[in-house]
Amino acid sequence: MSKKHIVVDPITRIEGHLRVEAIIDENNTIVDAYTSSTMFRGIETILKGRDPRDAGLLAMRICGVCTGTHYQRSIEAAEDAMGITIPKNARIVRNLIQGALYVHDHLVHFYHLHALDFVDVVSALKADPAKTSEEAVKWAKVAGTNPYIEGAGQFKEIQDRVAKFVKQGRLGIFGNGYWGNKHYKLTPEQNLIGVAHYLKALDIQRDLAKMQAIFGGKNPHPQSIVVGGVTCVQDIKNPARIALFKQLLQDGTKFIKQAYLPDVYMAGTMYADEATDKSATFSALKKGKGVGGTGGGLLNFMSYGDFRLDDTGFYKSALLFPSGVVLNGDLTKVHPFDPSKVVEDVTHSWYEGEKPLHPYDGQTEPHYTGLEKKEDGIAYLKTDEKYSWIKSPIYNDERMEVGPLARMVIGVAAGDKRITEYVTKFLKNGNLPTEVLFSTIGRTAARAIETELMADVMVEWVDELAKNVAAGDDSTWTEFDFDYVTKDTKGVGLAEAPRGALGHWMRIKDGKITNYQAVVPSTWNAAPRDYKGRMGAYEAALIGTKVADPEQPLEIIRTIHSFDPCIACAVHVVDTKGKELGVYKVDTGCTI
Repeated sequence: MSKKHIVVDPITRIEGHLRVEAIIDENNTIVDAYTSSTMFRGIETILKGRDPRDAGLLAMRICGVCTGTHYQRSIEAAEDAMGITIPKNARIVRNLIQGALYVHDHLVHFYHLHALDFVDVVSALKADPAKTSEEAVKWAKVAGTNPYIEGAGQFKEIQDRVAKFVKQGRLGIFGNGYWGNKHYKLTPEQNLIGVAHYLKALDIQRDLAKMQAIFGGKNPHPQSIVVGGVTCVQDIKNPARIALFKQLLQDGTKFIKQAYLPDVYMAGTMYADEATDKSATFSALKKGKGVGGTGGGLLNFMSYGDFRLDDTGFYKSALLFPSGVVLNGDLTKVHPFDPSKVVEDVTHSWYEGEKPLHPYDGQTEPHYTGLEKKEDGIAYLKTDEKYSWIKSPIYNDERMEVGPLARMVIGVAAGDKRITEYVTKFLKNGNLPTEVLFSTIGRTAARAIETELMADVMVEWVDELAKNVAAGDDSTWTEFDFDYVTKDTKGVGLAEAPRGALGHWMRIKDGKITNYQAVVPSTWNAAPRDYKGRMGAYEAALIGTKVADPEQPLEIIRTIHSFDPCIACAVHVVDTKGKELGVYKVDTGCTI
């Protein structure tokens, strides 16, 4: 049996540094896969010995894309350790800052990181603008709305702009795609819609970023969250600031409903055959019976829960996103989440350690063992040994997937009224079966569903904030005795970042941090094998994927992008003998 070894390093259009190695059989089907983060972070080590009140300002530098969410989790870990309950205004403001991150992050991910896995830019040049306008109306109607771009004239203008740059050889960021690959399935008119919305989204995301800055002080890395509450007193007391936030939200919501959702309906319909291909799943390999379709992966989902809806204190309040665990894609049962069952294993990670440890006891001691000896200029991962800077998180001795799909799946399985309504509406409008969720397409759709839900619920929060302040409550901070509450304690900030379950664990002694561990969403999803040899979520999602052209691994990139990796700009592809098949350098300058 002839097998080929594909290496994609680095994966582009993500945050950070990620390498994928895949083994494909004679039918160009992926039968094995390994993912490796090639960059050491080490923030946990830096935080030892620091004042826990300052930790958030350092922890937020873990990432410039998940801006603010690490900041908030670190602050909440300190508050949990000190037994602090924040005021109502602080809770709502934090929800709005985090919610703004969700809608901005999800929109940017779909259009500027993931859309080109579906949209063939060059094909869009062949589109008929009049037919494109009709196509836009068609998919907007599926979503129950009007198209964001109406009329053939606007589509013609955008098409002419792109054609001009193609003719001049100045495609910029569009210059090195796998254009023409047969696994691009959209029509020329559908591709033109995608390109047009891609360009419009560049403007929309800028305004969405302003939302976070209104209450957060700036973007990226907001700075108004402090242990005990928030500092943006003057902003919440100014009706004009609240009104500006709401207006930006409403403008962004219009694009979400009239462009983003219709585009996902369009892609979901055109790729429905892959999303329901039961033979192309990890579960088919593991159990002999497939569930879902291409990219389905582990089918184990976990959510810590997030967005507190009342003021009953940490881990007691009602949540927008419920916590829980769903195993084997079984939507009839949700297992309660128990934080004591979270551990990290380093068997296949470049760290010292002999057994899985709970994050409170976690260690971050680098132990880099390198790659295999170079063959024809390419060094492969030592997949039987250590091969990634990411640890392998385990929950109750199970591997888990986290993220928007996990939140939607758990919400439906738990019978959450709001989440079930949005998921059911999407599937019904698109005439799609529930099983489509367990796929690359389903993962992408879940993010769009969540974006609409978040945009809608944030209007309620803005109004709640305005009403509370108008009633005379301008409290934003809870006083505490730092020396008393930090003698010997520990706390955890558990919540949901845009990409999934995020936890910051902190031990404090005499006012100083003695141990700190952050287990981030892409740690759960991008992790290597564990001590039992079980795959992480990325690896499992690649199993069964059919690759049209090994020299253009579009399908690998599409499935990896569906997780929105946050782990930077050339792609190297090699064959089984280590021979380089192509090098693609992305020019980040774009004048379109």
